[in-house]
Amino acid sequence: MSNTLEKLAEVLESRKGGDPDASYVAGLYAKGLDAILKKIGEEATETVMAAKDGEAEKIVYEIADLWFHTMILLASQDLKPQDILQELERRFGLSGLDEKAQRLS
Repeated sequence: MSNTLEKLAEVLESRKGGDPDASYVAGLYAKGLDAILKKIGEEATETVMAAKDGEAEKIVYEIADLWFHTMILLASQDLKPQDILQELERRFGLSGLDEKAQRLS
């Protein structure tokens, strides 16, 4: 599974500086951070709406779009999926309440 994320991250990285007319991702990079963030907001809203509808197929589709666009954000900030996986690993076995308390202190 993480291999898919790694392959996608490589493709997204390769689109940096690409022709915005030839690549959707290159076009988002060219438009800048605000355009990427706007797209993530749209995809998050669509994910919420799909979940409210309760249709598994729609939920999976919209979450795939959300993950895709958040990966574009990661790449734009020179971060990798592995950075997120390491953070999740750090949190594994840690109570959500304890983790939140650590952030607040």
